[in-house]
Amino acid sequence: MILVFGGTTEGRQAAEVLEAAANTYYYSTKTGEQQLTLHHGIRVDGAMDAEAMTAFISKHGIRLIVDAAHPFASQLHQTIASVASPLKIPVIRYERIYPPREQDITWIDDYSELSSLLPSSREGLGAGFTLLVTTGVQSISRLKWLEEQGVKVVYRILNRESSITLAHEQGVSDERLCFYPATVKADAILMKESGLSGGFAEKVEEARKLGMRIIVIKRPLLHFKHCVNGPHGLRRDIERLLPEFFPLHSGLTTGTCATAAAVAAVRRLLYGETPEEVPVILPNGETISVSVGYGEGYAYCIKEAGDDPDVTDGIEVRAHPRPLPKGGGTIVIEGGEGVGRFTLPGFDYAPGEPAINRGPREMIEKNLMPLLMDSQLPSLGEGMGVGFSVPHGEEIARKTFNPRLGICGGISIIGVSGIVKPFSEEAFIDSIRKCMEVAKASGSERVVINSGGKSERFVKALYPDLPQQAFVEYGNYIGETLKMAHELGIKQVTLGVMLGKAVKLAAGHLDTHSRKTVMDKAFIQQMLHESGISIDISDMTLARELWERIAEDGRTTFARTVIRHCQEHCAPLLPNGKLLVLLIDDNGRIYWNEK
Repeated sequence: MILVFGGTTEGRQAAEVLEAAANTYYYSTKTGEQQLTLHHGIRVDGAMDAEAMTAFISKHGIRLIVDAAHPFASQLHQTIASVASPLKIPVIRYERIYPPREQDITWIDDYSELSSLLPSSREGLGAGFTLLVTTGVQSISRLKWLEEQGVKVVYRILNRESSITLAHEQGVSDERLCFYPATVKADAILMKESGLSGGFAEKVEEARKLGMRIIVIKRPLLHFKHCVNGPHGLRRDIERLLPEFFPLHSGLTTGTCATAAAVAAVRRLLYGETPEEVPVILPNGETISVSVGYGEGYAYCIKEAGDDPDVTDGIEVRAHPRPLPKGGGTIVIEGGEGVGRFTLPGFDYAPGEPAINRGPREMIEKNLMPLLMDSQLPSLGEGMGVGFSVPHGEEIARKTFNPRLGICGGISIIGVSGIVKPFSEEAFIDSIRKCMEVAKASGSERVVINSGGKSERFVKALYPDLPQQAFVEYGNYIGETLKMAHELGIKQVTLGVMLGKAVKLAAGHLDTHSRKTVMDKAFIQQMLHESGISIDISDMTLARELWERIAEDGRTTFARTVIRHCQEHCAPLLPNGKLLVLLIDDNGRIYWNEK
């Protein structure tokens, strides 16, 4: 049983991670005002002191705590630590992601330091110095002394009854209050180091545009043995500390393994360090720790697929670093033994390049660049070459789709998120059903279903007012998802699909997984003929190549032909609702049939 202390964006994300397990957990907030839909979580509202927390843990058999509370909730953090330690209950701190501290910002440790930063009333402060405070309604009492010195203090708070009432109780008039997202022109702004999820970067940018002096209270340093700053890291820590909570465990992509091996290899080369684990920044910005090892002239990472069936599970991804004499800080990524090479067009890189996709390359570069910039060893040059190899990679690749795709000589280094989410077919469909139920419960008139994060990002721009819960990933199970929409009585569904899945769907394959169906060139040729387009696709390996082969003036016609066929197969699954099919190209352009 898990107890989450939330009330924050991180708390919401923690709940989303735990919901995927379909096991009961508790979600605690101080005020109960956070809007949150839970299916397996049980709400617990009201502050807990040490005695109440101990009693709750004992009564409900809590075996793991997730502290996802606000970073400045110091008393709560201390209470959690003091209660958990003697009970020997592990605590995972779900921390925020913080941007680097910039020099044009004044950083302070405590409110008392303001006295030396702001002009005193004897220096003419009463003539109109204004301070905009965004540190929360709880901090008002700690700033009343500024008003006594003649400072005009304006408090920006949440526009909710409890916050306004608390401000009034502390003697603040309505004239000294403003609400998010409104702002007030002031001489200076006081804010907390609240991290990216707390809108810190946006607040700083806003203040700079208005010419305000920016004063920031540093976040308190928290000391937890287990600390994560994103959903993937949280799940991995829960899987390690309470393995039975998730029926299936997650794993790492080959891209993450390559990145970890590269970080370890370069750290040893530049600094002589050989840590057993290295930090890896994932594409979503969070950092996870990955186990590594070392050989002669290389570092390696063992691929762990979790409970996802994967022929690459247990392989060793090696990184071989070599300093470049020149290069202006560039990073050159190279393939070696056991890493495949592209032999056909249509991939992220030209034929002849190592089969290391764009996502992993960007992740490798993002993780290595800080090491090169911090290096105090200029004799090693200004750039770094990193070669990758996989023992027995060519043999393993024969068991994958690589030969069919024209990738020869080894495996591909792939991965969009950096994490492998483990789902059996039944479990994945169950997870979609849960998401569809949440979408229905959100009250949204429309549900938008997408294949994944990329298509969802593009389609969201069309529906900026829909809640997050209205967007559901179907993976490959388009037919199953539409049947669920019908069963739940959802009347308006938008289906976002990219071309690779769309050509399979247009041919009547409602499950687009590569294990079940492959691209039908004959049917694609038929759709091209229907669109009045005559091109040769006999050497085509990936459907997305069509966007490059079809002339600009023919793409819309072809897109509408594909959509029409998709609609023919999908619309009958939603007999009592309206279905809008959107076809999305790789650049985010969206096509639909106007009827």
